Amino acid sequence: KNKFKFDLHGLTLDEANKKVKKIIKSCIEKKCREIILITGKGLHSNQEDVYKSADLSKLKHSVPEFINSDPEISKLILSMDNPSNREGGEGALLIKLKKL
Repeated sequence: KNKFKFDLHGLTLDEANKKVKKIIKSCIEKKCREIILITGKGLHSNQEDVYKSADLSKLKHSVPEFINSDPEISKLILSMDNPSNREGGEGALLIKLKKL
C-alpha cells in the first residue's frame, strides 16, 4: 500500500495545518490513499518539556478539526483514525483519502 508518513513534531499549530493541507493535496495528485501524521501523544510523552508536550496535545486535536473545517480538503477525506500501534497508535493520525 502506498502510505505517506510525516512527523509534525516541532511545528506550530499554524505551520502544521498548512503542511497537512499541502500533504493532502499532494497525495491526492500522486494517488496516494493513506497518510500517517505523527502528532505525538501530548502530555504523556515527555514530562521534561511541558510546553512542547502541550502543543503536541493540541496538534492531535487541532489537525482533525482543521481538516474538517477546511472545505477544500475535507471533501477529499474518507476517514481519520488512530493507526495501529506499530505505526504510532494514539500518537499519530491515519488519514484515508477518497479515490477521485
